[in-house]
Amino acid sequence: MTSRRSFLRQSSAALTGALLLPALPGCQPGAGLGHITGRLLGANAAAGHVLRDTSRLPAPTHTREVEVLIVGGGVAGLSARRWLHRHGQTNTLLVELENQPGGNAAAGRNATSAYPWGAHYLPVPDVRNAELLEFLAETGTLTGFAPGGLPIYNDYHLCHDPEERLNISGHWQEGLVPGLGLNPAEQEQFARFFQLIETLKTARGADGRDAFRIPLDQASTDAEYRQLDQLSFADYLTREKFTAPALRWYLDYACRDDYGATAAQVSAWAGLHYFASRKGQAHNATGADVLTWPEGNQFLVRQLRQQALAPLETGTVAYDLRETATGVEVLTYDVATRQSTRVLARQVLLATPQHVATRLLARVPGHALLPPAALHHAPWLIANLTVEALPQGPGRPLSWDNVRYGSQSLGYINASQQLLAQDSGAAKVITLYWPLTDEAPGPARRRAYQTPYADWLPRVVAELETYHPGVTPYIREADIWVWGHGMVAPTPGLLWGAARQAAMRPVRNRIFFAHTDFSGISIFEEGFYQGIRAAREILGK
Repeated sequence: MTSRRSFLRQSSAALTGALLLPALPGCQPGAGLGHITGRLLGANAAAGHVLRDTSRLPAPTHTREVEVLIVGGGVAGLSARRWLHRHGQTNTLLVELENQPGGNAAAGRNATSAYPWGAHYLPVPDVRNAELLEFLAETGTLTGFAPGGLPIYNDYHLCHDPEERLNISGHWQEGLVPGLGLNPAEQEQFARFFQLIETLKTARGADGRDAFRIPLDQASTDAEYRQLDQLSFADYLTREKFTAPALRWYLDYACRDDYGATAAQVSAWAGLHYFASRKGQAHNATGADVLTWPEGNQFLVRQLRQQALAPLETGTVAYDLRETATGVEVLTYDVATRQSTRVLARQVLLATPQHVATRLLARVPGHALLPPAALHHAPWLIANLTVEALPQGPGRPLSWDNVRYGSQSLGYINASQQLLAQDSGAAKVITLYWPLTDEAPGPARRRAYQTPYADWLPRVVAELETYHPGVTPYIREADIWVWGHGMVAPTPGLLWGAARQAAMRPVRNRIFFAHTDFSGISIFEEGFYQGIRAAREILGK
């Protein structure tokens, strides 16, 4: 029986379908946008700003008692809730500001498809990450193990061919590593860089640990490698004579993709970690393969939520945290009912970004959180566009990940990639990712929040026109989401400085912390690990 991946691999060249149309006469860039419907969305900034002035909130009308209160329903908070439930602590309450848990793994759906509003894939994991593999087995993503011990992944969850393509001067090449038009000197630099990565993947420090590992707290403490955290990735590349423009573009793209920051803004350790930490193995996949779903990582979030039965309340703001003789008191505000509740807990887990945790701890001495100014969170624009067709240029056909060389955006993914009839001619939803890295995060955030939909839409359409000239008449809907605080960027000195480790330490065995801010790298595996780490601390293990 032919597997789904094999079927798509064999037939991808033939399945171009009605969506892959040539540009129609008269469909030129700058065509009118009046036929496009859509709206501007985003995280609940208004509710979040309640923390800036809580004096106007009503006094609590009732009191609730729990053993553990979890503030924040992102991956770390949900992971901690699940771990506590699995290990006997079921008397918990999780409160989440947004109406949908998951943090930057949010998702949406329209009449055409489900689609992500943020994180959208999980690389095939390292087989040593036992807790993550156990979770994936419970979700049905990992279906068993081959006789040799390697995991077997659900064929419907592995990203299907064609996976990636790059547009260079109007031609679509396979893969995202630039390969067209390179001279011998540039080719040598690419080969030397990837040989370096192969060496670093197997490198170990004097302590016997991997030089680069996920979760990163399990990486080597050897100064030979950790000193790379003290300089920028861009400076390291220059020092090592990696100067080819195509290579520097590709490495800058990689940093913007995972970190929301440029190679000049992240540390050399982080830049190398992006490549050298990926050591996944599987019986039916390679370490370069990824797991993905139409709704992105919201699939994993939904599974995390379902694997614990404790109460989870969305649309709820936690504020005014104080220690008591027996634990911690936290006031919460229900945005829908406009009522406040006093929650008395023996322990509290703050699974929030550090800038939120800092506000919550205003009345609590003794914590070591990093000041908000020490962390780099660039804003992001995400656009989900429903398209009737995508006029194609020559080369590789429509893929899951579609990037243009030199683009300001990171390209788009195809939410229909996992469907067997992906080239049936029906409309598609594509998700465009655009980190706003042209200026410092503060000014960029303010500008992003102040920009109306009517100004965003022409920018988004103009960007897509550079990928597919003549596409504008085929765009039916364009919903746009602005993340004011994207993922944390691993700036020089953050990952292996003493401040990050200190920020994770519990306060008097009452207040605990878990978030990818405390990892310094915002990926699903780190959020999942952070939740388990904090849950073990709460359980005293």
